Amino acid sequence: MHLNLAYRWFCRLGLDGSVPDHSTFSKNRHGRFRESDLLRRLFESVLQRCIDEGLVGGEGFAVDASLIQADASDRTRVPGAAGPPADAAGRAVEEYLAVLDDAAFGAATEVTPKFIAPADPATRWTAAHRGPAFFAYSANYLVDTDNAIIVDVEATTAIRQAEVLAAKRMVERSLEGFDLYPAKLIGDTAYGTAEMLNWLVNEHGIEPHIPVFDKSQHADGTFSRDDFAYDHKRDCYICPAGKQLRQRQKIYRLPRPLVDRNGMMRYRASKLDCHNCSLKPQCCPNAPARKIPRSIHEGARDLARDIAKTEAYRTSRCQRKKVEMLFAHLKRILRLDRLRLRGPNGARDEFHLAATAQNLRKLAILVPAAPPMPAG
Repeated sequence: MHLNLAYRWFCRLGLDGSVPDHSTFSKNRHGRFRESDLLRRLFESVLQRCIDEGLVGGEGFAVDASLIQADASDRTRVPGAAGPPADAAGRAVEEYLAVLDDAAFGAATEVTPKFIAPADPATRWTAAHRGPAFFAYSANYLVDTDNAIIVDVEATTAIRQAEVLAAKRMVERSLEGFDLYPAKLIGDTAYGTAEMLNWLVNEHGIEPHIPVFDKSQHADGTFSRDDFAYDHKRDCYICPAGKQLRQRQKIYRLPRPLVDRNGMMRYRASKLDCHNCSLKPQCCPNAPARKIPRSIHEGARDLARDIAKTEAYRTSRCQRKKVEMLFAHLKRILRLDRLRLRGPNGARDEFHLAATAQNLRKLAILVPAAPPMPAG
């Protein structure tokens, strides 16, 4: 800035103007900027400009997350069960203790991480790329499908449950802050859980263009759940042999709950029906009777399955690539494949700045420049 006139012009400094010391920016970033949530407001002001220019349609959103390597060395890692070392100190450690109860970080899962980085304990040791494991944060983007404008951004720990929570937070902020009510949300299988689909369909009326997260398919040649037809009127499943599977096959002295803690209902066949059935080797060869689990949110899952058969869903599959292209631009062009700041706040700051820069780039490309003023 001392020597470059373009930088001086951009910062509105004259040729003789004094340039602030570089430490001023770092101190403000950890102080005034972070306390006032300035970078978040900067991102939202650029987004509002994109909305005013008509670049955001608001009809369809796409959501995804990408792992960004943290500024933490794997050589100094310690076992996760032991926790951070007693002598660990610094701003990143303080932020880690502050987010232990946050569902986007410490409370995202009860599973103890395999390793912890003493320099930045909030990071997550992950090998999601099926390569060497590393410490990372997740950058979560909510993107409008018209022009790939980033509608919201969120930093979370690198775990699927936190990414699903981030998607909910970003959708709610777009509804409340900008009156954007999307008709559909596009995502991958990570967002296809029963709870997420129910949240979209029954709480917000958003069509889930998302593959259903389902592990009911059998690879051993036996019947899968898809081979059993559900009868809505009688609330039972019909097996390939025509027999019924119900929630109650007998009356217990102490009534048992119909729904378990995971939100699943169990439909059971009669042991007598299964024992005399010729299809038992293909159905339940190692059990006395067949059981079928059904989610309490199966209605939302069925809607997602029906949408997956439409032409609009195939179009959505292509539109989801717009999020992936933004992440590729983030890592390959903006070079944000590794964070420079530590802690959840540092990751949040870098993600907000990067998303702001990407939206500004779109704004400059898609909005035509004003014609030059005539001389005189």
